[in-house]
Amino acid sequence: QVTLVESGGGLVQPGGSLRLSCEASGFTVTWHYTMSWYRQPPGAEREFVAAIGNVGPITKYADSVKGRFTISNAGNTVDLQMNSLKPEDTAVYYCKALNRYVNFEVWGQGTLVTVSS
Repeated sequence: QVTLVESGGGLVQPGGSLRLSCEASGFTVTWHYTMSWYRQPPGAEREFVAAIGNVGPITKYADSVKGRFTISNAGNTVDLQMNSLKPEDTAVYYCKALNRYVNFEVWGQGTLVTVSS
């Protein structure tokens, strides 16, 4: 069974840090894959947060998180280190694996991050 499982969400105060992890199972994350994090704030659309490609590796960030969030990968796991968190970072965070070569895409079930005092 092909799955992505996120972990590491929770409640954190403004200015704090969290590290999210996403573990892939049922397939091997090779250089063909782009691994991404998206988030969906309450009452809003899902939005792109960060992505990493295995060639390079190349990373890309949404302007709203540049300088605060860092995406990294190792084997079948992709992490998102989130620092200097703000209340507007509150959202359900989703992991996505994309392989354009074989038109394959899978999403995780999401993990909730709440930034509040």
